[in-house]
Amino acid sequence: MSTHHVSSSNFELYGGGWCGHREQCLDRAKTSYGSTNHMNKWAIFSGILSNNASLNPDFYNWNRVRLRYCDGASFAGDGKFANGTSLLYFRGQKIWEAIILDLLPQGLANAHMALLAGCSAGGLATFLHCDNFTRMLPNASVNCLSDAGFILDERDVSLNHTVRSIFEDIVSLQGVEQNLDPKCTKSMNYPKLCFFPHYALKYITTPFFVLNSAYDVVQFHRFLVPPSADVEGKWKHCKHDPAACSADQIAILQGFRRDMLEALNFFLKDSHRGGTFINSCFAHCQSDAQESWFAVNSPRIHNKTIAEVVGDWYFTRREAKEIDCEYPCDTTCHNLMPVPQGTDCAKCGSVGNKTLTSKAGSHDRIWSKYSMILVVLLLPLCL
Repeated sequence: MSTHHVSSSNFELYGGGWCGHREQCLDRAKTSYGSTNHMNKWAIFSGILSNNASLNPDFYNWNRVRLRYCDGASFAGDGKFANGTSLLYFRGQKIWEAIILDLLPQGLANAHMALLAGCSAGGLATFLHCDNFTRMLPNASVNCLSDAGFILDERDVSLNHTVRSIFEDIVSLQGVEQNLDPKCTKSMNYPKLCFFPHYALKYITTPFFVLNSAYDVVQFHRFLVPPSADVEGKWKHCKHDPAACSADQIAILQGFRRDMLEALNFFLKDSHRGGTFINSCFAHCQSDAQESWFAVNSPRIHNKTIAEVVGDWYFTRREAKEIDCEYPCDTTCHNLMPVPQGTDCAKCGSVGNKTLTSKAGSHDRIWSKYSMILVVLLLPLCL
């Protein structure tokens, strides 16, 4: 770790979707979402990970750690699957624990401030691992932030439980239930549902920030209106451009927004150290893309950027609970981020300084070309 601002560390859990079926996971193991053999050795640190004070005013001089994602269960899988022809090991939970234990003697144990953040599947992972991270750093002030990870247990437009079915398959195949918060699982008739963030959030004691679009495009495209619920393609143009949505389609999207705010209602009312930025941009992952994190044309609520509200929350400068008006009232949504084609959820787009890597044991360590800060990019070994 760096000796520059060594007492502060910013951890980002990488996203990349999930897998809940043997075939999906076997295919995933042959991609950058399932094996370090296919991961890029270059990374772009921007947005919340930028080392430029003008682009990331509150966290630019923190140690930055990005955890590469490969288990397909938000770093919570712990099991194996064998059927005589295929053998799959799911080790997300062990990878998570091993990374933190590896970093503790390198300076993490001396941290005074730490932020665990994540995007998409990584954002969901922050709900699952937040309090555990706090327990591993008893001498630090720990906060957690989820970006585009507040996945709702919502029926799709054909009234099927598409996302619930997907998540139940993930939990069952990968042995996730044993790693879910026992306070949550004991309170639920269906313990597997604690994989959903809005059920898990009720039991998190660490200060938490929920950053999400009320019209998150992954939830919209994959879970609210999955291909199975739109075989005639009536939503095709609406998915491509919200301005092309019919009045009935807009009403469904507004209902989704209302359900998201209702799921957050207890948090907005009762959490004194909680923060939110729920905007009305059709987006997915906004914290590590510079144009949405902190830029001239970044999305704003009450004229505040995401970076400003997150900073206000972390450093308790003022209350940081921002809820946008409903679409289409927000005129700051310049950056529409469509879901790319493919089977995995989107990675966040980003711009910023490049970094160089060198091999060092089981992880790749990264030194920024433009900074004295040691940046650690963790590449967990995945089968």
